[in-house]
Amino acid sequence: MSSFTHIDSQGRVRMVDVSDKPPTLRIAVAQGTIAMKPETFAMIQNQTAKKGNVLETARIAGIMGAKRTSDLIPLCHPLNIKHVQLDFFPDLEMSAIRIEASVRIIDQTGVEMEALTAVSVAALTIYDMCKAADREMTISDICLLEKAGGKSGTFTRSP
Repeated sequence: MSSFTHIDSQGRVRMVDVSDKPPTLRIAVAQGTIAMKPETFAMIQNQTAKKGNVLETARIAGIMGAKRTSDLIPLCHPLNIKHVQLDFFPDLEMSAIRIEASVRIIDQTGVEMEALTAVSVAALTIYDMCKAADREMTISDICLLEKAGGKSGTFTRSP
């Protein structure tokens, strides 16, 4: 019926069976951006937000989000993630912060959803910590930058 891996031949939703796949090193990198008022950007950079260190809290939240992806996305496999890294790239001119997450695992399925979830949760945490000062923040451009490992091989987003 469909070439989607989460739909069987009768059109029913299913979790993909990865039990016959060999465990291999799999890596995924995702990014997203949160834009804000210049005053909010300065508050984050100067660490003067009332709720504390915004970026370090967002880093922890993103790591936790990656580890809990299967609790949020119904057909994701629970995974024993080996490494999650979140980095923040402030852009003073745009009053925005680009968030990048990298996730690594040795397993039978990929970690694209975990990297995307890490970015999303980190951005939402920044929003939560700063919403009293700026409710117009915009989260955008969440996407997979690259993935490696597994049967489908390597993917790198075109610039």
